[in-house]
Amino acid sequence: MTEDKAVLTDICIDFRNVRKSFGKLEVLKGITAAIPKGATVAVLGSSGSGKSTLVRCINHLEKLSEGEIQVADAVLGAKGVYRDGRRLSEHKIAHYRTDIGMVFQSFNLFRHLTVLKNLIEAPMGVLRQSRAEATENAMDLLRKVGLPEKADAYPHNLSGGQQQRIAIARSLMMRPSIMLFDEPTSALDPELTGEVLNVVRDLAIGGRTSLIVTHELTFARDVASHVMVLDHGLLTEFGPAAEVFTNPKSARTQRFFQSAGL
Repeated sequence: MTEDKAVLTDICIDFRNVRKSFGKLEVLKGITAAIPKGATVAVLGSSGSGKSTLVRCINHLEKLSEGEIQVADAVLGAKGVYRDGRRLSEHKIAHYRTDIGMVFQSFNLFRHLTVLKNLIEAPMGVLRQSRAEATENAMDLLRKVGLPEKADAYPHNLSGGQQQRIAIARSLMMRPSIMLFDEPTSALDPELTGEVLNVVRDLAIGGRTSLIVTHELTFARDVASHVMVLDHGLLTEFGPAAEVFTNPKSARTQRFFQSAGL
């Protein structure tokens, strides 16, 4: 790759024949799709279909084997991340990631830090916010996720649902334009799932371009503007949510929805 393609204007994330292999196992098999700016995309499919891998490729947590992903003016490929035809250093890749919030299955909070310190560390270190500004923003987000009283608590004193709400708040502290959710409720007991999904719907999406890997199909149908359905590494369906849920084109997607009771 010697130069970037023209910067997209109405597309936020453009997958171009994206392939990813782990050894001899090909997990993504030529994914091509253009995600509009501001879209909320539900990434659906059975376990092992490649959903999490696809999302992790966007912020270069997984490196592509072939193909490209264009995110704004950056192009991610098998040889690295490029901007204006120049390969980015690891330091600049880390800076690229600051505009992409990521919420993992397992929360990934720093166990040795209080909730407040979990939230303010990156804004102070990366965005150069003062402690006072970062603390004010953190307390505002803690109020919005319903946990202001937990500012001085440690993660091990919180329930799974509380930890995930804190993890979402931590991602939002960086004011990202893109949010990625990798099965944010899969590690939670059923009674805690609703509180996290409410935060995702009411706060975290917030007009940002969002990709949500989820098995919660009712939630996906409620919040998604677009749907991607993967099956064994292939993109079997992509389009506006209303069309995909009411009239899926592929027989595989139809069977997937039927098995889920939709």
